[in-house]
Amino acid sequence: ALCKVFLFCGQEPFVADEYIERLAWRTPGGGSRGGEAFDPKRLLEEFVNHIQELQVMDERIQRKVEKLEQQCQKEAKEFAKKVQELQKSNQVAFQHFQELDEHISYVATKVCHLGDQLEGVNTPRQRAVEAQKLMKYFNEFLDGELKSDVFTNSEKIKEAADIIQKLHLIAQELPFDRFCRCLMGFCCYPLSSAGKYHDLECQLIQEFTSAQRRGEISRMREVAAVLLHFKGYSHCVDVYIKQCQEGAFLRNDVFEDAAILCQRVNKQVGEIFSNPETVLAKLIQNIFEIKLQGYVKDQLEEHRKSDAEQYLKNLYDLYTRTTNLSSKLMEFNLGTDKQTFLSKLIKSIFISYLENYIEVEIGYLKSRSAMILQRYYDSKNHQKRSIGTGGIQDLKERLRQRTNLPLGPSIDTHGETFLSQEVVVNLLQETKQAFERCHRLSDPSDLPKNAFRIFSMLVEFLCTEHIDYALETGLAGIPSSDSKNANLYFLDVVHQANTIFHLFDKQFNDHLMPLISSSPKLSECLQKKKDIIEQMEVKLDMGIDTLNCMIGQMKHILAAEQKKTDFKPEDENNVLIQYTN
Repeated sequence: ALCKVFLFCGQEPFVADEYIERLAWRTPGGGSRGGEAFDPKRLLEEFVNHIQELQVMDERIQRKVEKLEQQCQKEAKEFAKKVQELQKSNQVAFQHFQELDEHISYVATKVCHLGDQLEGVNTPRQRAVEAQKLMKYFNEFLDGELKSDVFTNSEKIKEAADIIQKLHLIAQELPFDRFCRCLMGFCCYPLSSAGKYHDLECQLIQEFTSAQRRGEISRMREVAAVLLHFKGYSHCVDVYIKQCQEGAFLRNDVFEDAAILCQRVNKQVGEIFSNPETVLAKLIQNIFEIKLQGYVKDQLEEHRKSDAEQYLKNLYDLYTRTTNLSSKLMEFNLGTDKQTFLSKLIKSIFISYLENYIEVEIGYLKSRSAMILQRYYDSKNHQKRSIGTGGIQDLKERLRQRTNLPLGPSIDTHGETFLSQEVVVNLLQETKQAFERCHRLSDPSDLPKNAFRIFSMLVEFLCTEHIDYALETGLAGIPSSDSKNANLYFLDVVHQANTIFHLFDKQFNDHLMPLISSSPKLSECLQKKKDIIEQMEVKLDMGIDTLNCMIGQMKHILAAEQKKTDFKPEDENNVLIQYTN
């Protein structure tokens, strides 16, 4: 009971021991407080009275709890009843909503149908009204007097342009003999340059030009939209392109100026024209066909016939810069096939120069290589002599005869190998530049063939005219085996020829192979290189006769000049002699 009381009153949980202790402590005689004697009867009496009070309190609380429980059950029933009523109301509202939705759908369908009917009636009416207005304007042209405000008010040029354009289309279907005055009025036929059509078109173009100079993009867009249906729309585009280029090419680098101009126009043209890719493509075409073509012609024609070296350098530089510009322009929207479009523009500029490029290249390379070699031999005061020609078998037969027959008088070269790394580097450098130009300027289908021709020039002047000539001259300078004056001259020739050929082989792999690796010319070049190697190796092998000459000289020394007593010194105590005379 005490627990229920405490819980009902919202107090802390009841602890019996603590409650008894407090009750005994408060009761007189219940303990030793204040020296009082313990009185059990009094304590018992207090406990009995307190229990009775607690029982009365328990009964009172129990009745209160029962009353609250009854009240809670009553309210729960009422709440459940109210919820049921609300559910019924909600169902009724939902049914009403469905009915309303169906009704709205029905009304909307009727409205749409009515709107279609009204549009079907209104559209012919509007067309009739518009046709009536056009007939009114057409009648003014027939009378030869324009009274309408739309034609006399300069601020309504846009509306006038729309009317003139429609009348222009109508007039094309009319017979000229009956409506000649009207047709001449707005220049449907090109009989009068003062017609309204032509005048209005000129006014619009002039307005566009003025707006472009003022930098008014919105006004330019409005005028361009009106001119879109006129014949002069293309002239409007031409005016825009012309004014865009004013002051754009002031520096010496026309290619950089062109790239900057196209980038600036690309950001602007979409805000003005409805077909920006077409306008930008026309601007690029104008730049290529006028600015770049004129610049390229000035740079190339100056040296085309007088200086082949400068002509080839300029051609390579200009073509490279043009293709680089084309790569930058590929970022812009120029239509569907912009790669083909730009390629055609580049071809139109350089086609006359690329058609005979390889002939100019070969001619220059031939004359330049011959000059390098001749300058070298002139510096040595040497007059080149003719050397033996023929195939490998002829060479082997000549060598066999040379080995078996006594040699004639040898040529004194004064120790000169007639091989120069400076000459070789110059020849290889010229050929390297030729390969680079060939790669850039040749048509892909002609690239392997052109590269082979350049390689043939290198073989002729480096391998045949320089290395092979030095080997022939070196072989002619080898003394006979019974000569008393052996020398190591030919071994120097072998060493330098080997070094030079390694440089030749490196250029073959680094610069020629990438140009012919996927063509039939590869096997032809490899065979040509193999023949050159074999021909040189045969001549180098023959140079071993130098060793035979040295052996013959040693035999002569040992047999005729060396004495046994040369190894026995006069003074036996002097043993410092390392070699004899």
